Amino acid sequence: MIHTVKPGETLTQISRDYRKPLAQIIQANPTINPDLIYPGQGINIPGLPNPASIPYSIDISLNNRTLRLLRNGVQQKQYPIAVGRILHGTPIGNYVVINKAPNPGGPYGTMWMSLSKQHYGIHGTNDPSSIGKAVSRGCVRMYNKDVEELARTIPIGTSVFIHP
Repeated sequence: MIHTVKPGETLTQISRDYRKPLAQIIQANPTINPDLIYPGQGINIPGLPNPASIPYSIDISLNNRTLRLLRNGVQQKQYPIAVGRILHGTPIGNYVVINKAPNPGGPYGTMWMSLSKQHYGIHGTNDPSSIGKAVSRGCVRMYNKDVEELARTIPIGTSVFIHP
């Protein structure tokens, strides 16, 4: 997949966001200068499919506290979610699901799906009463049954658009 560099990003941060060793990203992009990347530049992220090749996408509305699952642009399902609280807002932007981890335990419920932004993901919860509220440290929380269904449906590389 190709990551488009955003203002202020470094190659080191991009490697952290995608959980790929910096050396692996440099090897996959032999023509780039690792010390001089610029906004709009395309960086090949090895091991992830092109999100355009995946029929599914996720649209997250922070204000409505909903996650919509789309297939070829058509809504398949809508789920209630919890989002980040004041000082720990859920990041706005375009991301991809880069891995899935069943049964992470604790506050993450029965499923964790990492986003291509370090420390953020879509996960279940051990506190179902939090769904519908702005209470997380920036992650998107779902009911466990919902996040398990979503994880079974979407592949790694699914695009995620988070907006107000």
